[in-house]
Amino acid sequence: MQRSLTIILSLTTFVGSALLLAGCDPTGGAGASSTDAAATVNGKSITMEEVERAVKQQAQGQEGRLSPLELAAGRLQVLQSLIEQEVMYQKAEKEGAVPSDEEVTAEFNKRKTASSLSSEQFDAKMKEIGETEASARLAIKKGLAIQKLNEKVTGKIEPPKDNEIAQFFNNNPEAFKNKRGAQLAAIVIDPRVGGQGGNPRNELELQAKVKDVVDRLQANADFATVARETSEDPNTAMKGGDWRYFTEEEMKQAFPQGFAETVMTKMQNGQVIPQPLPFEGRFVIVKLQRKQETDEARTLETPGVRQEITDFLINSRRQLLAASYQALAMNEAKVENFLAQKVVANPNELSGARPAVAASPANTTANTAPAGGNLSNSANASNVAATNSKPAANTSAPAKNTAPPKANANR
Repeated sequence: MQRSLTIILSLTTFVGSALLLAGCDPTGGAGASSTDAAATVNGKSITMEEVERAVKQQAQGQEGRLSPLELAAGRLQVLQSLIEQEVMYQKAEKEGAVPSDEEVTAEFNKRKTASSLSSEQFDAKMKEIGETEASARLAIKKGLAIQKLNEKVTGKIEPPKDNEIAQFFNNNPEAFKNKRGAQLAAIVIDPRVGGQGGNPRNELELQAKVKDVVDRLQANADFATVARETSEDPNTAMKGGDWRYFTEEEMKQAFPQGFAETVMTKMQNGQVIPQPLPFEGRFVIVKLQRKQETDEARTLETPGVRQEITDFLINSRRQLLAASYQALAMNEAKVENFLAQKVVANPNELSGARPAVAASPANTTANTAPAGGNLSNSANASNVAATNSKPAANTSAPAKNTAPPKANANR
């Protein structure tokens, strides 16, 4: 069920990380109409309905835990992402990068099929998050258009020259050392999801989920198959449990005491630890895919190293070009942010006190990791809106990757 809900949410979630309160004006009081403009981009309105739809998809029932101050801050962050998206979509229209109706339909159907829900269940979940097929298709259309624009803009990047590759290698020797560690696969069990009525699991439901997975593995079921069918992390489910490489030091920090020693000294490749282990608010059932007993320094002539550097430099240049293109587009656009104007006009109407909300034991556990998040990127939902960091909008710029390529990551 977790994978299903995650895929539905991905139909329209084009903003980064923020939690907002639907149905209130930006200063914390009631009264904003869903047809009011929250902002305009070159005269095109972004309505309160669009903002509140993003609110409903992002909040996941946690908005009651946040103060009006936190909610207003998060709301402005989400609106900024919507503004950036609209700016880039308008650029895509001018550049002829808008997808056809057939492409949008194909993508919508692909995501619907991947949800593994019946048509009735899918429609019910769409309704639950305030979505319609029309709004979902529009979000997909904008996302595909911006992706096409990004590909068009960054298609000018040429491969690095041999001397650039050699210089990068010489300047980053530590990035090309394979450190002692292990490549792990995982089946993820998330306490947040899968309970009755879409609520977090209670203890009995969680135990039943764990028992089902463990029983199948102990009956010699194929780990990859079980992972695809049961893992509640989209990445590991899609890749048949394939997860990531951990150095020995990373395992010591991330897992319970003794885990790293067990993996490195007692386990054989292909062996499974059937007991679920805590990891960033969720539980993982781990399989050792392979381990590296000693540190190994790769050279520029080691197979794959030149390609790693080439890919890294090309992606870094694409990111810089895409970010610069977006900055220019934002600078050229005429943007009016009405929510921000109202906050400035009413600076003293926002309370910083959080409401007193009694969390159930299930919810307390759940708050350590957002539903559907990647295993390497968990965060407390309540803390997301409380921070002042700007969410990453899925506009023209791909996710940043400014560090040198890590030799130990998913080789």
